[in-house]
Amino acid sequence: MPGAAFDETRLDGPGADGPLALSAASAAGRLRAARSAALEAGLDRLAEDGRPRAAVAVGTGSGGLAGELAAAVLGPGCPVPFSAVRGPLLPGWVSSYDLVLAVSGPDAEEPAVACAAEAVRRGCRLVAAGPPDGPLRPLAEQARAPYIELRGAGAPAGGFEPVWGPAAALLTAAGAAGLPAPGGDVFEAAAVRLEQTAVRCAPSVESWENPAKSLALELAGSLPVAVGATGPTAFAAAYTAERAARTAGYPVLHCPLPDALAAAVRLVDGPLGGTGPRSIFDDPEEEGPVRTRLLLFRDPGEESERTALDLRSAEAAAERGGAPVSTVSADPGYQLERIAGLIALTDYATVYLAAAYGVEPVAEEHTAG
Repeated sequence: MPGAAFDETRLDGPGADGPLALSAASAAGRLRAARSAALEAGLDRLAEDGRPRAAVAVGTGSGGLAGELAAAVLGPGCPVPFSAVRGPLLPGWVSSYDLVLAVSGPDAEEPAVACAAEAVRRGCRLVAAGPPDGPLRPLAEQARAPYIELRGAGAPAGGFEPVWGPAAALLTAAGAAGLPAPGGDVFEAAAVRLEQTAVRCAPSVESWENPAKSLALELAGSLPVAVGATGPTAFAAAYTAERAARTAGYPVLHCPLPDALAAAVRLVDGPLGGTGPRSIFDDPEEEGPVRTRLLLFRDPGEESERTALDLRSAEAAAERGGAPVSTVSADPGYQLERIAGLIALTDYATVYLAAAYGVEPVAEEHTAG
């Protein structure tokens, strides 16, 4: 809705308790259901073939985000390369020595379907996930590969697709193939964290007690620059930018540290920073121009001294430039559990941004869940 005004009263009104919020609340259930489906999909045959030379997760929408989440969880310590591909082309180096993990929704035109078809042509090892009668099932049958049924796959009413169904499928398959993926206790801890966040951030919780509504209030009217300095927090920053766009039509920039430290500093200290020069086109009778806000994602238990220094540098630059700072910190727990808390909070925050701006939900394309 172009030109929509932010209406704070909508945060606690009936409009906030719509299909977007209900979809966010379904995250824990989708994680558990997908984990169970994956365990029943015959993944033991992956172990029989031994660890692959490399693994590639292909998908778009929530399936693409799930691949990037899996890459963040496996991290640089993974003994084989693990990459996420969101386009229609399978990398040229992928061969029969490698494992392709494909996720799709019900649309046969999704790029993941083309990637999976190419993987079958090359004789790659394959695991596919999607709706019971999804377009990847025939390809999995052709390759005699496991197929993980994701019940309710595709965007639910309102277009907000939780990432946790496809993420659980991908990580469970990666673990079965010999990669250092989380075990069952970690998945359950992540599901509990999602449930706890859903309680804290529910539409019925008033703004002053609801961290997601508070974050939405902070972000509204600004151009947030989301920053993460570790693999999981960099993913959370990028995830938040994509979710804000898809859910609320709201722009969020994101910068992974440390390489993008200079860019992040320039953004919060530049023309749109707190004290940056006004545009010659600004109307002096109206409010000032949109200003940047630094949105820091922190994981205190995992940050090195260098990482903490980079984050302090970015925060100090924002303060010098007069740009406000919002911080989203992970509570202690397993890595997957910490990521769950970070992105569940911003899921709800983007839902409340959409509600407060009166943005109508739209169907999400090319997703699986």
